[in-house]
Parts: sequence; structure tokens; C-alpha cells
Amino acid sequence: MPSDVNQLTLVGGHPALDLVNTLERGVPLDGEAPHDYLSDPSALLRWTVRIGLISDAEAERVRRAWRQDPGAAHAGLAAVRDIREALHLALLAAIPPENGGTAGDLVGRDGGDSVAAGAALVGLHERWSGAAARATLVLDRGERPQARLVYGTVAAMMIPDRIAETALDVLLTADLTRVRRCPVAEGGCGWLFLDQSRNGSRRWCRMADCGTTAKARRLTERRRAGRVGAK
Repeated sequence: MPSDVNQLTLVGGHPALDLVNTLERGVPLDGEAPHDYLSDPSALLRWTVRIGLISDAEAERVRRAWRQDPGAAHAGLAAVRDIREALHLALLAAIPPENGGTAGDLVGRDGGDSVAAGAALVGLHERWSGAAARATLVLDRGERPQARLVYGTVAAMMIPDRIAETALDVLLTADLTRVRRCPVAEGGCGWLFLDQSRNGSRRWCRMADCGTTAKARRLTERRRAGRVGAK
């Protein structure tokens, strides 16, 4: 996989799932820590623009605010990482084991997974509550006027607030029965994605990447087993 966030493949089908996938989720190599594509505030800023959560003009506002207060930049990055991991736990708890998850519903089971998912949801709600408190209610005029909340009105907190908004959106509006995890046990990367195939049969984040690699590995193993059996 690429090392830079600009080359990171977007496979989630929703910005919140693409956020989860900014950290390597497969089996670590040689005990190394998983690679974090959101390595610093600059990488976070580039990624947020790339997926369309903020505009170029908004990015410049954030850049100026973070330049004036570097502590706010690192606090924003820490907040986004916190949202990312809480969302990952909540979504894994929503995915049945056969699709790579940990259990049934978000908080409806006893045990460690349920407790962790429940705590994750509490944390996500707190992040969203803070974002909503900084949001502005505006009226869009037109043939059918409509009020809406605009998140990210405080430049230094714009990115974590927009991230909190999109994390809540996926939990409330996405069909969580369609969330899948690229199968680690079969050589997949562990990334999450929305299965938007007609019959719900998608198994890999991308067939051209993990699917092809896993198939090649299985073919190699079968050939090796055949050679051993022929001796």
C-alpha cells in the first residue's frame, strides 16, 4: 500500500469509513505499529480536502488558524484519531462475525465487545455534541426554504467537527447490514467498506488488491501442497 495519504485508495463508500481506513487494520508486520496515514496535521488537512469534507478556501482558513496556534493543530489531529478509533469499534460491533465483525448489534450484547462499543458510542456522541454546539443554524432560501446546521464554524476545530458530523451520519443513515470488513484471516487488509453490490456479495475492499493477492496466495499454497503430496 502507498505510504502517503494522497495516494491512499478510497474504498469505504462513505467518508467516515474512509476515515477508519486511514490506519492499517491488517496483521502488523514483524510486530511493527500499524501505519497511520494521518501522520501529522498537514496530512490530515490534505486528506480532508481530498475527500471533500472541506473546500480549498476552508482549508486555508484552517491552515492559518493552526499556524497561529500549533497546539490547536495537534489537538485537532488527536480528536480526529479518537473519533476514528471509536467509530471503528462501533462499526465492528455492528458487523456480524461472518462479515468480519465482532458481534451483533451496537450495544445489545453482554461482554467486552459490547462494553467497548457502548463506550465508543458515548465518546462519539460527546464529540458530536461539541461540534453541534459550535455549529450555526442557517436558512437556505429558494423555492423551498430549508434550515440546516453548518458544522465547522470555528476554523481551528473545523476538521474534527466535520469529522464528527460525518461519523454520526454513517451510524444514523447508512445500512449497517451492508458494512463489511476485508477478511484478515484470508489475507485481506481489514479495511471497512459499504457493500453496495446488488446481491450483497462483495468480500474484498478491492478485488484488484486484496482479492487478487489472496487468490494468488491460495494458488501458491495449493501448488506447494501438490508438490509435497507427489513426493
